[in-house]
Amino acid sequence: MKLFYMPGACSLAPHIVANEAGIDLELVKVDGASKTTEAKQDYLATNPNGYVPALVLDDGETLTEATVVMQYLADRKPDSGLIPASGEMNRYRVQQWLNFVATELHKGFSPLFRPNTPEETRTINKEQLTKRVKFLDTRLADRSYLMGDVFSVADAYLWTVLGWAKHVGLDLSGFANVQRFLGTVAARPAVQKSLREEGLA
Repeated sequence: MKLFYMPGACSLAPHIVANEAGIDLELVKVDGASKTTEAKQDYLATNPNGYVPALVLDDGETLTEATVVMQYLADRKPDSGLIPASGEMNRYRVQQWLNFVATELHKGFSPLFRPNTPEETRTINKEQLTKRVKFLDTRLADRSYLMGDVFSVADAYLWTVLGWAKHVGLDLSGFANVQRFLGTVAARPAVQKSLREEGLA
């Protein structure tokens, strides 16, 4: 399988999931500006939307959207514990967290990376993100990860997205439980391996 990624983008989350599950992927780096790979292949031919991740399966099928790619990879190795089995309530709890990160955090960060985003919009987005991080800080008060003591695909996604805060001037220092979570996830061997493979460590 091939994972198309941009270093530090949301594609880092499925990269982490693959390493946590012990799944070997061929990593294909994409340039966000030119939409080409390091081999000068047109990435738009793989994903016409131009963003990452894209996972090309061995049979040629392509999956996009970080939350879908993470679940697919985790389901390949159910013993990894990265996502509960289909039909279990905790499966829906993990999916609930994935959707929270995607809609309440990921989409809030995105405009902050665009140079043409109006300052008023930046302020509003940062205020909203801070509210959501406060909620997370409360939920993480008595647990190591979103689902308790078990690391899941949702944690890989949350850690990746919150890692963008330092690049856009969003201060997370006042949230002790979130800080603890970030440190705990960062220390995981699979996370460190993923960062090295993307040239981020």
